[in-house]
Amino acid sequence: MHTDRQKPARPNLPSPSSIEEQFGVKLLFYSHYFAPSIGGVETIVLSLARGLTEVRTPNGATEFDLTLVTKTPAEDFDDRLLPFRVLRQPSLSQLLRMIRSSDVIHVAGPALTPLLLGLLTQKPVVIEHHGFQTICPTGQLLIEPSSAPCPGYFMAGRHRECLRCRSNNNWLASWKLWLLTFVRRFLCSRVAANITPTEWLSGLIHLPNAVSIPHGIETMAPDSESPHSSGPPRIIFQGRLVTTKGLPVLLEAASILRSENRAFELLVIGDGPERIAIEELAKKRQLSSCVHFVGRIATADIDSAFRGASIVVVPSLGGEVFGLVLAENMSRGLPVIASNIGCFAEVLGDAGLTFRVGDAKDLARQIARLLDDSALVTALSGRARRRIFESFPQSRMIEAHAQLYRRLGGAEQT
Repeated sequence: MHTDRQKPARPNLPSPSSIEEQFGVKLLFYSHYFAPSIGGVETIVLSLARGLTEVRTPNGATEFDLTLVTKTPAEDFDDRLLPFRVLRQPSLSQLLRMIRSSDVIHVAGPALTPLLLGLLTQKPVVIEHHGFQTICPTGQLLIEPSSAPCPGYFMAGRHRECLRCRSNNNWLASWKLWLLTFVRRFLCSRVAANITPTEWLSGLIHLPNAVSIPHGIETMAPDSESPHSSGPPRIIFQGRLVTTKGLPVLLEAASILRSENRAFELLVIGDGPERIAIEELAKKRQLSSCVHFVGRIATADIDSAFRGASIVVVPSLGGEVFGLVLAENMSRGLPVIASNIGCFAEVLGDAGLTFRVGDAKDLARQIARLLDDSALVTALSGRARRRIFESFPQSRMIEAHAQLYRRLGGAEQT
């Protein structure tokens, strides 16, 4: 028997004119690294992109139509859970089409291809600097392979020192990185805006159209449990297990504290290519009983890992432009001790303690101060939360970017 099939209803697609009314500025975000990759750049890009999709015009319409482009494969990450479109591993022609159809191009770090295409198509390009690629061939501002802080050889014109700075004997790679630094500086000098998360970084890169927009932190609830309810004081390190993060310095400081018969436990959160070597260093220093390597922890479990923490130590040797781990734990109301590199000092203000970069004895002294002075711990905890709430709210970061895109998008359309 013949029966008529019911035709599916056609979706009510918006007309081009209604799309233009719904979205004020078409944004293209380019971030080489993105979820499921984990890192500071990925965290900031995701929070900024999420926040911008929630910005509304006075009449309640969505203000920004945002597409994120990345080289990172999705693996098991579901992009459909995000409130914006994601284009992964695009071809050159796809990227060019996306750039042409956008009002403003935001590049997380001076990636050459989107930067060059954006300038060639005469689009307003915004570079957000998450590293030192415009003033250091390696992008770390560290002398390889010693990981000592670089005094700024490239900007000082001491280019022989830059060419010697390499972790292997590959002269060709060294020359390539050195030459690309000039290219990046040239291109970044012609963009609409160079965003830095700290005034300190802005002063280092010395590029035109610079604007400082601090990273924004979502304020976290303080731990309701007493950090000293049971067991020895807990010191936490969180970061990638590489030499530049300074964990060997912290282990040396821990060894000094043990020699003074101080009781504590050190929890190391994170993973990385140097984990085995660093674990061996802890054994060599006879710290196995008080140092615990827990590896990478899922985002949903991070707060539980910090429950009961007494001190957070951020001992980086360099390569930092803001200090997200530092700021996140200030938001938790935890006392922080960090190396005295410029961006850390700027973020901490008077709400934490610093020690000389790479100086284990000075770090041990600062840890001992907090272990011995509960009043100082309480004072720093309160200052830390207030400083994040007042100076680094996530809402301020999002609105500052939105204002910049409005200005650039409006100027580009007129």
